[in-house]
Order: sequence, then structure tokens, then C-alpha cells
Amino acid sequence: MKNLQLALFSFAILLLSSCEVVGGIFKAGVWTGIIAVAFVVILIIFLISRGTKK
Repeated sequence: MKNLQLALFSFAILLLSSCEVVGGIFKAGVWTGIIAVAFVVILIIFLISRGTKK
């Protein structure tokens, strides 16, 4: 039973590794997360608007 739990835990760690970045951001503080998300959104809007200009 212990081996099954260890295997499931290892499998979950591999699948949830992408959440590690978000967890790290929000461990640093909510404002850091808000600023990071706002920066990414602004960057995406800038790149889209730059690509549509002719």
C-alpha cells in the first residue's frame, strides 16, 4: 500500500509541476502575482496590436 501511495504522489508531482510557478509567485505576495499577471496581459495586448498594424 505504501508503494502505491508513493507512486501516486510521484505521479501527481510530475503532473502538477506547472503549478509550481504560480505557487511561487503567490508565495512572494499577492501584489507580486497581480503585477506579474498584469505585465503578461499588457505584453500580450502589445504583441497582438503590433501584429495587426500594416
